[in-house]
Amino acid sequence: MATVSVDHYENFPVASVLCPPALRPAVQAIYHFARTADDLADEGDAAPTERIAALRRYRAALHASMAGQASTDWPGVFVPLARCVAHHGLSVSLLDDLIDAFVQDCGNPRYADRAQLLDYCRRSANPIGRLLLQLYRIDDALSVRQSDAICSALQLINFWQDPSVDLPRGRLYVPADAAQRHGLTQDQLLQQRTDTPATRALLRELCGDARALMLEGAPLACRLPGRMGWELRLVVQGGLRILERIERMNHGTLTRRPTVRGRDLPVMLWRALRMPGRTTAAARP
Repeated sequence: MATVSVDHYENFPVASVLCPPALRPAVQAIYHFARTADDLADEGDAAPTERIAALRRYRAALHASMAGQASTDWPGVFVPLARCVAHHGLSVSLLDDLIDAFVQDCGNPRYADRAQLLDYCRRSANPIGRLLLQLYRIDDALSVRQSDAICSALQLINFWQDPSVDLPRGRLYVPADAAQRHGLTQDQLLQQRTDTPATRALLRELCGDARALMLEGAPLACRLPGRMGWELRLVVQGGLRILERIERMNHGTLTRRPTVRGRDLPVMLWRALRMPGRTTAAARP
């Protein structure tokens, strides 16, 4: 479950050196499926209705390929994807969920509360972790629940890392009730271009919630065997390191985007090594 920033598709697992060679084609196929859908939803100057129509064609191509029908649309995506779905017994419904999330993004929706936002994460992020668990033949309820917590946390961390990028594009992921607790409205946030005591307090709350969710799922990394466990430890520490960067900026992400760089890797590796039995302590700055 190693994650890296891959251009415009954040926190996505790719076939890193820690991924077993036998699974790399499947991981790459899942990656190309999601990234292509992301491009359809987010790239270029197409109107939202055109993006949604393209995603409908993409979904039709997905189901045609799963039924063994050749398609001239996106063969580079669906030929290898169909092969890996058949070989590993992956759930097509999880791929459908990802498309649902991309369709939802086209409308720049607003979220009333945390439950609505986590429902979006259920479709935009959690399917990735579940698909990877399926590749490793892991399906117990605890592992699935902890994987969902890690993936949702990664998605939320990406949101709270990116207000300076998302707000000018009309994208707002802050739930209305969280904004109201700090004397703000969603309309105000969409127009906000400077960090204030209220926005910093709001981001502090949101980041604290994301941290708690990550720590809820983190024990999975200590329980998984071999390369998968080590990749997931680095995923957890990478997400927590971004939260630490946000904290050091006094949660001022409306004007700047914090990043994790190469010099952060030794810290992440050290904390990953210390995780067994000490997940919470090792994860804190």
